[in-house]
Parts: sequence; structure tokens; C-alpha cells
Amino acid sequence: MVRNVYSVGQVNTYIKNMFAQDFMLGKISVKGEVSNCKYHNSGHIYFSLKDEGAAIGAVMFAGNRKNGLKFSMRDGDHVVVTGSVEVYERDGRYQLYAREITPDGAGALFLKFEALKKELAEMGMFAKEYKQPIPKYIQTLGIVTAPTGAAVQDIRNISRRRNPYVQLILYPAQVQGDGAAQSIVNGIHALEQLGADVIIAGRGGGSIEDLWAFNEEIVARAIFECTVPVISAVGHETDTTIADYVADLRAPTPSAAAELAVYDYGQFRETLRVARTALDMRMREHVHKEREKIGQLQTKLGYLSPRMMLNSKKQYLADLEERLAKSMEYRLSLDRHRIQLLAERLEAGSPLKKLSAGFAYVTDSDGHPLTSVSQVKREDRIAVRTADGSIQAQVLQTETDAVTVPGADKSKRKQML
Repeated sequence: MVRNVYSVGQVNTYIKNMFAQDFMLGKISVKGEVSNCKYHNSGHIYFSLKDEGAAIGAVMFAGNRKNGLKFSMRDGDHVVVTGSVEVYERDGRYQLYAREITPDGAGALFLKFEALKKELAEMGMFAKEYKQPIPKYIQTLGIVTAPTGAAVQDIRNISRRRNPYVQLILYPAQVQGDGAAQSIVNGIHALEQLGADVIIAGRGGGSIEDLWAFNEEIVARAIFECTVPVISAVGHETDTTIADYVADLRAPTPSAAAELAVYDYGQFRETLRVARTALDMRMREHVHKEREKIGQLQTKLGYLSPRMMLNSKKQYLADLEERLAKSMEYRLSLDRHRIQLLAERLEAGSPLKKLSAGFAYVTDSDGHPLTSVSQVKREDRIAVRTADGSIQAQVLQTETDAVTVPGADKSKRKQML
């Protein structure tokens, strides 16, 4: 008998095709408790769904998270996962591929919450431009909450500790069940008419059903339209309601709301003491500086008196006179020395001094100066001038020295040589 033998891949492919052909597995909703929830860096979410008797692996890819998951899923959450069951062919195991995840039980309320949140956001009721600032120093604090419970006691204790002079006005509202939303609205309107400086609207924590009154549209509109700043203090830090988005300020707890609304009187007194000390110190410094300035002005006034100015100008004129005399004496000394040098140079170049030293001035019969023997010939008459007179003479003979005579004819000089 011949047996058919298949590879592992063929078997996994066959099983995958069987799952793909099953219409019910193509779009199925499965509820269970989340476990082993891991958020991958890629954006994918890997987790398991389990109940009392079984578990199934599941994954939601990053592309489906934007529209398919509206809350932060954690281990222990009870959810409804809608998607498809497929076989991962490589490992031969099947898992649930999630396209949408909603909380189980509260899923309808959660979807309603998201729809109202989106609608009010589009209307601009969450915009920062409409948020009223919380006054720093208040005299009256309005509280809309249940008359019994931890929330009102926390607010009272914190307010009394921070500032016992702030008046608290409690509107005992119903914060859970039928009629709770209208009761909260009535409380906000009543405290607004009484002229409270700030209103705290809130309650302790609970499930989404317990907190639903603060998710009603009429409560959101009452907070938005209130002329008095409203602080929302619903639940614990992880609880968020529509009222938190609409309110002028959101506090994570009622105790935190009281701390935000009521200023610390002890701290205020300490601030005043520090300010008073700083002001006194600055005043002392200012008085000291002004006294120093007055002393400087008195000294300056002494310098600027007419007598002081006149004496100063007299001294200045005397200094100028002395400087002028020294400058003129120095200039005259330089000019005398220069004149003496010029006189010596003039005397050194004087013709009379040359003649007195034995030199003579020789001219021809026409009075032209003779500088070369070539200018005369034998029997020419010449005149010789000395320091004390002149001599008339006649040329008997001319001789030319071997030295170069400036201006002499080169051809004649060559013949003589």
C-alpha cells in the first residue's frame, strides 16, 4: 500500500487554506481577558485572550491601531476583539488578527463616550481659547458633589488646612444613577447665581458606568456656559470624563482640585513677610544711595561756585601766559641759531673773502669772465681784479695744463697732449 507523504509546509498551507475558506473565521468577534500584552517598537500589539478554560494568541498591527483601538489596553482588561482567525504558516499555529478592540461590557458606553467627545471637540467646546483662568485669591468656593463620601471631606480638609478664611458652599448633588446629570447641572447653575468665585464639580472614582453622569452632554454644556471658572475633579488620576475636557481646569482628584482652587494662606503670609523684608532692605539701600548722591552734589556745587570757577580761570590764564612766553623764547632761540648758520654759509661763499685769500677775478677786454686759456690769444688785453683793485695786463703766452679743463675743445686738448 502506497502512502501519501507530505511536507510540513504542505500541511500548514492546507490548514491555512481551510481557515481562509471558513466564512465565520474571516470576521469574528471574540471576548476574553487580556494577558501578556506587549507594545512593540514597530507599533504592533501582541497579546493573548483567555477565559477560564482556554487562550488564543492575538496581534493588532500598527495600521489598525488608529481606528481600531480607542483606549490604552492593559493586562487584565476584558475586551471584545473583532478580526479574523488565520494560520501563521511558518510556525503552523493560528492566531487572532485584530482589526478592532473595544472594552467588554462597557463597550457601548465607551463608543458613546468617544462619539460625544468627537462631536463636542468639533464644536470647539474643548478649545483653550474658551478656558477661563482660575483666580489666585478667592473668598468663596462652590462644590457640586455628593454630601456624603470621601470627595467632599477631602475638599473640606484641604481647604481648611490651606486657608480657613475661604467660605465653602456645598450643593448636595446626585452624582450617580438616574437624574444625576440634571442634579449636577442644577448645582452648577445655583452656585453661579450665588456668586461663587470658583466651582469644583466632581466625585470619587468608579467604573465608567458610575462616572457616566459627568459624560452627559447637558453637564458638558452647563460647564461650558458657566461664567464662573469650573474645576473638574472626577475620579482618580486614570479616570477621564467629558467634563474634564470642557472644564476650565482638570484636577486628577478632588484633593488636588482643592489645592488648585484655594491658595495657601500660610504661604501667602510668608510671601508677604519676605516681600516686606525685601522692600525694607530696598528702601534702606535707596535712602543710602540718595544720601550719597546728595553728598556728591554738594561737592560738585562747591566746584561749580563762581569764586572757584574764577580762580580756576585765572590759574588757567596764568598757565597759558607762561606756556606762551616759553614757546616764544624757544622759537626765537631756534630762529637766532638758524640765522647764524645762514650767515656763516653766506660768508663762506662771499667773493670778497675769496679775493682776500689770494684769488683773482679775470675778464677779457669786453668784461667777460675767463675760465679757459682757449678764450684768449697772445697780445690780448685782460683785466685782473683783486681784493683791493684791478690790474690791466696783456697776454704774452698761454699754456694748457694736462688736467681736464671743463669746456675746453677736445680736439685741441688732444693735439697739445
